[in-house]
Amino acid sequence: MKLAVKSLDGKASGEITLDKDIFGAEIRKDVLHQMVNYQLAKRRSGNHKAQKRHEVTGTGKKPWAQKGTGRARAGDLKRNIDRGGAVVHGPVVRSHATSLPKKIRQLAMKSALSSKAAEGKLIILDEAKAKDHKTKPMAQAMKKLELDNALIVGGAELDVNFARGCANIPRIDVLPSAGANVYDILRRDVLVLTKDAVKDITDKLKG
Repeated sequence: MKLAVKSLDGKASGEITLDKDIFGAEIRKDVLHQMVNYQLAKRRSGNHKAQKRHEVTGTGKKPWAQKGTGRARAGDLKRNIDRGGAVVHGPVVRSHATSLPKKIRQLAMKSALSSKAAEGKLIILDEAKAKDHKTKPMAQAMKKLELDNALIVGGAELDVNFARGCANIPRIDVLPSAGANVYDILRRDVLVLTKDAVKDITDKLKG
């Protein structure tokens, strides 16, 4: 499948042939759902923590006699029913990450790329480079390309001026080709790939 290539100022810059197996694959919403859950679970810090009985600060002395007081027996005052006591079955520091087979992750990436191509929301740029790091010229370039909510994926290494120029533009994200992922592709309306990014992503998914 062929797609027009644009320059950063919005002008035509030739054509590019995209791999049909990657940019024209079947869109699997179930696989996309699995992948998004996988990514969001993996990024959770999992640092929530409640103190257990042995971790609560307090004396281990028996507060009153076992029998004869008319009260329930107690070994200390760090029980969950005591004020300032422990939490039963509370959260502990752990990883929320789940496993997902590599082939499923690759299929999800193909589905995400294909969905953007099918919706006409895939733009190919000749290159993503800027002369300086100013925000104003980059904002003007985004306006010429009619981008107000987009993910821009550059090559293996991002142009520093381009990345800095886009940093303060709302709803415009910039990633290197190695950082392209399903969640960020789906969360933005338009996907913009440079020719280098197309090559890198194609090589990765075909390898």
